[in-house]
Amino acid sequence: MTTLRKLLKQFRALKISLSLKFIIGTAFVLTLAMGVSIHFISQKHKSLIIEQLDIQARTLFSQIVLTRKWIADHGGIFIEKYPWKDPSPYLSDPEIVDVSGKKYIRESPAMVTKELANYARDKGVYLFNITSLKLLNPENTPDAFEQDALVSFENGTATKFSKVEKIGDAHFYRYIAPLYIEESCLQCHEHQGYRQGDVRGGISVSIPMDYAMSMLRSEKKTLIAGSVVTITILMIVLFIMMQELVLRPVKELKTSIKDFSKGQSSEAAIIRTGDEIQDLSSSFVSMSQSLKEYHANLENRVRLATRSLEEANMRLAELNEKKSDFIAKISHELRTPMTSIKGAMDYIAVRLPMISGSDKDTGDLLEFLDVIRKNSDRLIRMVNDTLDLERIESGMFDLHLSQVDIIALLKEVILSFQSLAVRKNITFKILAGPEMILTADEDRIRQVLINLVSNAMNFSPQNAVIQFKVTESDGTVTVILKDEGPGIPDEVRGKIFDKFYTIGKRHGTGLGLAICRGIIEAHHGEIMVPDNNGNKGSSILFTLPVSQKEVHSE
Repeated sequence: MTTLRKLLKQFRALKISLSLKFIIGTAFVLTLAMGVSIHFISQKHKSLIIEQLDIQARTLFSQIVLTRKWIADHGGIFIEKYPWKDPSPYLSDPEIVDVSGKKYIRESPAMVTKELANYARDKGVYLFNITSLKLLNPENTPDAFEQDALVSFENGTATKFSKVEKIGDAHFYRYIAPLYIEESCLQCHEHQGYRQGDVRGGISVSIPMDYAMSMLRSEKKTLIAGSVVTITILMIVLFIMMQELVLRPVKELKTSIKDFSKGQSSEAAIIRTGDEIQDLSSSFVSMSQSLKEYHANLENRVRLATRSLEEANMRLAELNEKKSDFIAKISHELRTPMTSIKGAMDYIAVRLPMISGSDKDTGDLLEFLDVIRKNSDRLIRMVNDTLDLERIESGMFDLHLSQVDIIALLKEVILSFQSLAVRKNITFKILAGPEMILTADEDRIRQVLINLVSNAMNFSPQNAVIQFKVTESDGTVTVILKDEGPGIPDEVRGKIFDKFYTIGKRHGTGLGLAICRGIIEAHHGEIMVPDNNGNKGSSILFTLPVSQKEVHSE
């Protein structure tokens, strides 16, 4: 059953039409059924023919036995002696002469049986032979079939034998049964030690069956031809019925479904077949009407929602424009006084020791001035970062593309951090070739590298190593920065590029990595935190295309 299901599943998956699948499947089943039926019918006919031949053989055997008994009961028969016929040397008083001088010879049942067997063989009607394990006439020597049967008769294990055997070029049905010693037989065979009831031998009958077999083959061919004609007619009828009762309505239903899927407004009609296809068509028509009504209602709701969204978008765009304008103006207004304050702080920090000397109060003032200067620097960076991020988010971010050697740019950025690196005894390593040219905005990529190196410096301990690995593959440059800091926890890996997000108590605006992401994505690249696989420190990876398809300028 499982194998049949697999075959049906494979057959169902064939890319052929439904009618062809149905015809092929039905033809296969009918052919198989017809083949099995013809086989059993042929076997039944063959068994009937064998049974008829067996009846015929047993009838012939009985006739021969009756003939022999009649001859034995009458002490044999006398026939006219011909010149070529000699008296039997096995009989007493084998020859007599009548009053007219005509000679007659005596023949026993066995002799008559032998002559009748020769006569039947010459006429080609059938063959029979009298045989025994204790021969008086060597001409009656048994063949292999007869020998096996006679031994079984002697042992009492069988009362008859039969088989189909090929003799020469012809097939025969062979039958043999035993001959028993009767009182009339003792006159000739008592000297051989036989007693009444003993098995004397047997008579085998061989009936030609080539004609019967040829008739059987002819009948089998007729059955096959009739089956082929029947299957062909049935397939034609089934094909026509399949086309008219199934495929044509299904095609009409398919056309209706296709028209409906294309949005054609024509009303689908119910296909009148009076069966399950009509029910399916009625369900489809009902569904299509419901869908049209739902679609019309949905269109109205979508239209209203779209109008509301458009109004909301216009309002949001207006508010966003005002917000951007406000941030730009307030940032500009903040940057100017903050720059002035920073300059004033630097000037006071330089002049105060010159004016006041080096007393303790002056040292305290210088410490406070340094705090004010650092916070003013941080505020200026925040204003600048806010302006940059606002330009990125508002689409007013321009890229000035040129040919940039990323390796040289990286070395330049590292050199700018050299003094801080010396104080913390930090070592930089670059794993890359001598140069790697790509199309990018040099200042913006420098800004990205400065932010990343600055973060790595802030989080790296004393005597640490910061490593850069730069590779190129399939038109893309990949830069990986790896430090030996505390690492980035898995739960915050997806947040560090968000605005104003910082890790720990480090000082910063929380906008640096967000700006880095905006710059990299503006270059059609990608920035991420790769999995560190349990290693110490953290890594930042960004990719840039070697060539830009178009300038990102809005």
